[in-house]
Amino acid sequence: MRTATAASAEPPQAGSGRRGPVARFLRAGTSSALATGVSQLAFIGLSVWGATPALTSTLAFLAGAVPNFLLARRWAWGRSGTPALRRELIPYVAVIAATGLTAVGLTTLTGHLIEPLALSGFWRVVVLDVVFLGSYALVFMLKFALLDRLVFRDAGRTPGSTS
Repeated sequence: MRTATAASAEPPQAGSGRRGPVARFLRAGTSSALATGVSQLAFIGLSVWGATPALTSTLAFLAGAVPNFLLARRWAWGRSGTPALRRELIPYVAVIAATGLTAVGLTTLTGHLIEPLALSGFWRVVVLDVVFLGSYALVFMLKFALLDRLVFRDAGRTPGSTS
């Protein structure tokens, strides 16, 4: 015979509310990877076009941030409807701003450092892109933790839920 505590300790079933931490992490990682793909297209296009590293990394970051918010909010954390300005949008912007500043700062710094090397256009784009991608990898774990524990902490929870 099952007790109420044993039943409540079972993981949530698909579609029943809050996803487990591993599922949230994998889905957030997947949405970040897709957003990174969008950012990469923007980054490479703007770099080939000849934009500065600061402008390129800023616009590329923004190009991925918007779809990442929409996809991660819905798919990883199970949120639907209009996002709450103070509870979701402002904290999300704060978290991704830190990530964005890291990506823009490291890419811009690298651009200044490699300028004296007079790299060809192709190699300049490759070096800057590696730094841009590396900055994303560097902060993903922190970004996930902040989004999970700060921005979307109540996603899908029901009254009395302990997770």
